[in-house]
Amino acid sequence: MIVMKFGGTSVGGAEQIAQVAEIVTRFRQGNLRLSSAEDHTSRITDHVPVIVVSAMSGVTDLLISAARSAGQRDGETFRQAAGELRRRHRAVVETLVDSAGRQASLLWEIDALVGDFENLCQAIFVLGELTARGLDAVASFGERLSARLVAAALRERGVPAQAVEATNLIVTDDNYGAASPLMEATRERTRAVLLPLLDEGTTPVVTGYIGATAEGTTTTLGRGGSDYSAAILGSCLDSPEIWIWTDVDGVLTADPRVVPEARTLPEISYGEAAELSYFGARVLHPKTILPAVERGIPLRILNTFKPDHPGTRVVAEEQPNTCAVKGITSIKGLSLVTVEGRGMIGVPGIAARLFAAVAGEGISVLMISQSSSEQNICFVIRQETTAQALAALEAAFELERARRNVDRIWAQEDVAIIAVVGAGLKETPGVGARVFGALGTRGINVISIAQGSSKYNLSLVVGEEDADDAVRAIHQDLWLGEIQG
Repeated sequence: MIVMKFGGTSVGGAEQIAQVAEIVTRFRQGNLRLSSAEDHTSRITDHVPVIVVSAMSGVTDLLISAARSAGQRDGETFRQAAGELRRRHRAVVETLVDSAGRQASLLWEIDALVGDFENLCQAIFVLGELTARGLDAVASFGERLSARLVAAALRERGVPAQAVEATNLIVTDDNYGAASPLMEATRERTRAVLLPLLDEGTTPVVTGYIGATAEGTTTTLGRGGSDYSAAILGSCLDSPEIWIWTDVDGVLTADPRVVPEARTLPEISYGEAAELSYFGARVLHPKTILPAVERGIPLRILNTFKPDHPGTRVVAEEQPNTCAVKGITSIKGLSLVTVEGRGMIGVPGIAARLFAAVAGEGISVLMISQSSSEQNICFVIRQETTAQALAALEAAFELERARRNVDRIWAQEDVAIIAVVGAGLKETPGVGARVFGALGTRGINVISIAQGSSKYNLSLVVGEEDADDAVRAIHQDLWLGEIQG
């Protein structure tokens, strides 16, 4: 049994949902091959998968926008959204479902769900208030609609399938908007509901992104919620692998828009995937795969539109003798904030006060660097939070500024972080020299450097205008385009 998750672009319309149905049908028939030319061991035999689906692309944003406008006493936007929801989902039904009777039955379900959405938004409009609990209830409708469409598309191909609401499976706390699963209760419910369906040969199509409290109140799982749902269910069902179907060929060595010769990585570790995700690559968010990590379940990132491509396998431990550097990514739109002063040398607590001041403003720090003399500390933040951070630091160090223990608090805007990621960085001599040599020969100035005790990441700060050139230079000099995907 494999858990498969299909994202918003994979269920974005009738053509895409038909492709999802084709993939699932081939999987059940044993006709789906994910092996490379050199490896013929990955042929899939007959299995019944568990499917997890996101909302159709753009639908969740539409729902959230409608709910927020209703909370601001706008009585039109949510009605327009309801019309758009009916139009998009009806079009899929009319394209994929042949029988008039089956069409009518499914359209009735779609209309009922959209009606519930309208009624909920009407209540928010009347109250003039949108709570986090109410927003989760509204946001859940996208997955509830798409699960029914995918299940119907499978049945049209003769595949037994049933839409299943994750509110009956995934038990969470009441942290609305970013709920966490209660794994023991979730495992019990998941196995009780899904195993009988699997035993009878029925493919469950589960709503991603959502869950419910023990009392039954709908919650959502936050960023990457459908990936999170797949990892939770895979863990509860002891799945041998979890497959994440998206619109790219797996994890690439760099952004192909910046580096045209970027290649798909056959395999990376959980740790490498986490570093790449943190620094902006389109990879699984670390939180979303935690249930799989805890049970050592491998994941595959696959392309819905190239179903025979082997994609990237994400595993607990990287294989020996693989490339030291797996990928290069970048984040733009940043500022480098520096606190400096000769009076900081040897003074305990300076760093603690600095980061407490920034954290107090709710600002996330992406990278930190400190001189060995302790005369300055610098850190990188999103550029839009620069003024807020500087004001907080000036207030926190007002006395030190008056005494000249802290000479200057300032920011350099329009910078970017370049992250060079790979499990072999720490053990492989000369990688750092080659990285800096590649930048030096192209006249790219490195503003700041950070490499912690983790073996996975070397981070550099460069001017934003140099970011793309820096990524291309490092990628070329480390021969990452030669990785065989």
